[in-house]
Amino acid sequence: MQNQMDKEREKQVTRRGFLKMMGGIGLAGVTASIAGCSTDPAGGKGWMPQQYQVASSWPIQVKGRIPIDPSNPSIARDDKKCILCGQCVEVCQRVQTVFGYYELPIKDDIVCVNCGQCTLWCPTAAITEKDDIAKVVQALEDKDIHVVVQTAPATRVGLGEEFGMAPGTFVEGQQVAALKKLGFDAVFDTNFSADLTIFEEGTELIKRVTGEIHEPLPQFTSCSPGWVKFCEYYYPDLLHHMSTCKSPQQMLGALIKSYYAKEKGISPEKIFSVSIMPCTAKKYEAQRPEMNSAGKHEGKPELRDVDVVLTTRELARLIKSKGLDLNTLPEEKYDTLLGEGTSAGLIFGATGGVMEAAVRSAYFLITKQEPPEAFLNLTPVRGLQGVKEAAVDIPGVGTVRVAVAHGLSNARPILEAVRKGEAPYHFIEFMCCPGGCISGGGQPRTSLPPSDDVRQARIDSIYNADAKIYTKRKSHENKEVLALYEKFLETPNSHIAHELLHTHYEDRSKHLTVKKNV
Repeated sequence: MQNQMDKEREKQVTRRGFLKMMGGIGLAGVTASIAGCSTDPAGGKGWMPQQYQVASSWPIQVKGRIPIDPSNPSIARDDKKCILCGQCVEVCQRVQTVFGYYELPIKDDIVCVNCGQCTLWCPTAAITEKDDIAKVVQALEDKDIHVVVQTAPATRVGLGEEFGMAPGTFVEGQQVAALKKLGFDAVFDTNFSADLTIFEEGTELIKRVTGEIHEPLPQFTSCSPGWVKFCEYYYPDLLHHMSTCKSPQQMLGALIKSYYAKEKGISPEKIFSVSIMPCTAKKYEAQRPEMNSAGKHEGKPELRDVDVVLTTRELARLIKSKGLDLNTLPEEKYDTLLGEGTSAGLIFGATGGVMEAAVRSAYFLITKQEPPEAFLNLTPVRGLQGVKEAAVDIPGVGTVRVAVAHGLSNARPILEAVRKGEAPYHFIEFMCCPGGCISGGGQPRTSLPPSDDVRQARIDSIYNADAKIYTKRKSHENKEVLALYEKFLETPNSHIAHELLHTHYEDRSKHLTVKKNV
């Protein structure tokens, strides 16, 4: 019996043994030959991530992996699937400039901005989002709980890929229908609170520009939680440039358990709030200690603004687990009260979109006149160039200079310029993920690298909807947002607006020692 077991063990190839064997025979020039797959050289643009967009040899070697804290709320790793290929290191260090930018040994924190780009680059899906589907299913099955859900702009141009549709397919109506069939009591659009963000953030910008509040320019956007945490780690001295606005996810979460609860006569404790996001960092953001404004407003600080965040991929798995096919569902509409959204809110999902939406309504908020047509197609801030800039003339203010950066490596040069007082901008949009939310860490993986072709298809779909599907293209046209101010918030930046919709930030530099000259 023992001899038989020894023979069986000899037949097994361990991961380390396999890598050693393959590394020894040299596989330069090996091509993918599986039927239906790309014929580009393995490791070329058809298989590995974006730094290999051109064909290359594919040296087999163990490169290591990023550290992941077991308590990380956003991502997890299955060690059985990890092949130590180093792709997570590559994206974290070269694209996001997080790993390798701090001295070892670590202090009291495994440094992570929770962006989840490593989940897109991992070729074996060893790194995934933390799966929270069971929490949502449990809530949906509890008849005593009122379960609501909101969907981010970028999910509607990504979800279809999980059901065999082409990249960028616009599935807004089908997504709403799926969520209603899953049993959610109300389905809201995060576009609504994106429009609300424009009112709050735009008003804050105007006050900075006119000197009404004594905060410095340029003002930074605060929608991307991965970017916010990156700034807290590496540039805490610049946090006073950050808008105090919460992200649209957190704004809507706070309103669901305050304004919506009041209007519907539902106790906030009976509301379970879910969000569908393209972003793994949103899971972390929802757990930040300060994100309980609705609870504090109601005198119940233990209430969270958002209870659970599911990624686009998690939603796809949930839909499939219930036997639903997105392709066959008839389109349905969002619920009212917190469900109206303009395409200005929609374009938040693409890099440059927050800036373009802000410019559209800033013109109106300052001049009380509708912006010129050019403001509805601010092409200089669109596209996949890493850093973009534009200048717009607004009567009464003059020339407003703006910049856009996506991917954290592209943020560093701008931040260094701000530190030196050499940045000529009034307003800067930072997005953690390359391409913006359309390529967030929770979006569908693709057989291509997380490539510009797929990103561009998703972006094109968003701007096509902006121009051709939505009838309202400016945040100040959102009637439900205007009604919210009239009934509840009073005015942008009011006391109650600050209580529910604004936040503060943490200097995290004490948790790491930043490397110099990297």
